[in-house]
Amino acid sequence: MQGRAEAMVGAAIRKLRLKRSDLVLATKIFWGGRGPNDFGLSRKHIVEGLQASLQRLQVDYVDVVFCHIPDFATPIEETVRAMNHVIDVKGWAFYWGTSGWTAEQIEEAWAIARRLGLMGPIAEQPQYNLLEREQVDAVLAPLQKELGLGIMVASPLKGGVLSGKYSQGQLPKGSRLALPEYRNLAQLQLGEKRAEIDKVDVLRP
Repeated sequence: MQGRAEAMVGAAIRKLRLKRSDLVLATKIFWGGRGPNDFGLSRKHIVEGLQASLQRLQVDYVDVVFCHIPDFATPIEETVRAMNHVIDVKGWAFYWGTSGWTAEQIEEAWAIARRLGLMGPIAEQPQYNLLEREQVDAVLAPLQKELGLGIMVASPLKGGVLSGKYSQGQLPKGSRLALPEYRNLAQLQLGEKRAEIDKVDVLRP
């Protein structure tokens, strides 16, 4: 949403005069704009993107910054080094994590971090809900034990499917897929979710 959520959180923190040390703030980085350097997990975008996030949040640092989806165009070592740069040199975050990464990618990041004497990702943000449990229950479980990896789940309602609001292919006003920026993909995404929607409809009274 082009940083609007961060701006709203920042405004609320300022308006309510909340003490920064009483808060645990996390943000994610990957998308940032339409320019050639406005997305990804390169050192350039991580540094510039996180700086922009802090400005929107109106804070000096976040507690955790997550790499939102893997970046297949950037070596994982560059991302590991960049994350440690914004933590240890810039002081813009305390920890870093991943979102939507495979177990193999997380293990590779940790192997690089150990080799370089740096911090590896301390948490992963996978989807976890009634329709999607395999990644957390089976794939990531060994890493939780081995690495002490934290889990901060996303999409508890499977993108709204489990709420029933897309029942029978409806596109309710005010839903995410009804927003202008999603409208072109709405019917395609509903088609992809058809099997999941049907499963939910069976459970409805």
